Amino acid sequence: MALDPESQRLLDLAAAANRPAWNSLSPQAARDLYLSLRPPAQGPRPSGVTVTDRTIPGPGGAVPIRLYRPTAAAADAMLPALVFAHGGGWVFGNLESHDVLCAQLALDAGIAVCAVDYRLAPEARFPGAFDDVVAALQWVAANGASVGIDAARLAIGGDSAGGNLAAAIAIWARDHDGPRLRLQLLAYPVTDAVARTDSYRRFYDGFGLNAETMEWFFDHYTPDKASRGDWRVSPLRAASLAGLPPALVITAGYDPLRDEGRAYAWRLQQEGTLADLVEFGGMLHGFLSTPMLLHGARRGAAICAAALHEALVLRAP
Repeated sequence: MALDPESQRLLDLAAAANRPAWNSLSPQAARDLYLSLRPPAQGPRPSGVTVTDRTIPGPGGAVPIRLYRPTAAAADAMLPALVFAHGGGWVFGNLESHDVLCAQLALDAGIAVCAVDYRLAPEARFPGAFDDVVAALQWVAANGASVGIDAARLAIGGDSAGGNLAAAIAIWARDHDGPRLRLQLLAYPVTDAVARTDSYRRFYDGFGLNAETMEWFFDHYTPDKASRGDWRVSPLRAASLAGLPPALVITAGYDPLRDEGRAYAWRLQQEGTLADLVEFGGMLHGFLSTPMLLHGARRGAAICAAALHEALVLRAP
């Protein structure tokens, strides 16, 4: 497997910048640094999308959300929707960090997207983020019509820590009479907070996200190590993955999380859930949200949008 030349260039630029490791910073300093790097990586928001910010009730107070809607859609059209949880190790990331990806998915799939600014660790540890995204899904299901969303055509999705939340919430929805989801979009998700796979050892350091930073994330989100086996943290350890919505699992070839993403897709398939696994062999963790730097990001976003369009528009009764 060859590292994509653009991925290598990204690694070279990061090495030349000599930025501090995430795990050497305070959570707030890491957030500030992360957000400072986002504009050149994701570029400007694409035109043709209407964006609305608002808050909804949550278990820990108001939860900010951002609603995306293609401007080409009729004002009174009820659009299917993706509820999206951003990545960032449960410690950083917000509505701005994944703004372009969410807008592009809305535009290319012809759907609405509801991005959720869930509470971050360590200020809000597990299950704070999980509970906030559950609250957002419930709000969209109950109130979608008021914002032009067809609550009968919903998907859940996210990348990295957001992919972890999306996978766990799909399980929650199955087991708690939640909304019927038509797709779970899981980009390089965290699926097992207990075991460390071969890809952790293979890509321990030097490929963007490293193993020590993952431990830093886990320590902030789940300092109680006994909680890490909970299916809400480790969906791969759920008793059953049967009866879940179809899944698109995206993995990156040079990513410590690669193997657990593969394992999740394979277990979904084994237990009767339709799951597609698409691996971008030369990509790094987090690549989807860097379209200004990686052609693979644009191709990956297009695949995600096509899957959303198929599940929510073409297959909808």
